Amino acid sequence: MCFIPRSSSTKYSAGFGFRPGLFFLFLFAFGCGDGRPARVPVSGRVLIDGKPLTVGAIQVVPRGNRASGGKLDENGRFTLTCFEQNDGCVLGKHPVAVNASKHISSTTRRWFAPKKYANYEHSGLEIEVNGPTDDLEIHLVWEGSGHDGPFDESVMGE
Repeated sequence: MCFIPRSSSTKYSAGFGFRPGLFFLFLFAFGCGDGRPARVPVSGRVLIDGKPLTVGAIQVVPRGNRASGGKLDENGRFTLTCFEQNDGCVLGKHPVAVNASKHISSTTRRWFAPKKYANYEHSGLEIEVNGPTDDLEIHLVWEGSGHDGPFDESVMGE
């Protein structure tokens, strides 16, 4: 058996110079939260020309934060999800997209609302989230879209 004494000048560290004191200082300074922005529950419904939109999904896109989205049900209702099921959306004023289309064949897509609403940058839709809500309403219209109701579009290579 061989015994090799350590000299007092030998330094040992646990990977990347981990120091327990710095770790606890970091926790104290930044908290123990999940590191995600605060969210509030948000639900509501989407209407087109005053009637529930029953196909599609809504997306709320906060600048600088993760988007929230929700699928529309048979009554046009949705509940927003950001990180976890139904956790809502961050507070503030945000652009909105509503994509109300589905493939009806390999070469045809049916739109149940004007295409402009599918892109949050061009939809003209915006919501302001000031706190939890279950009665948010998004109003869409066919007027000015070149269509007066659902229409089919030929698609290739999607």
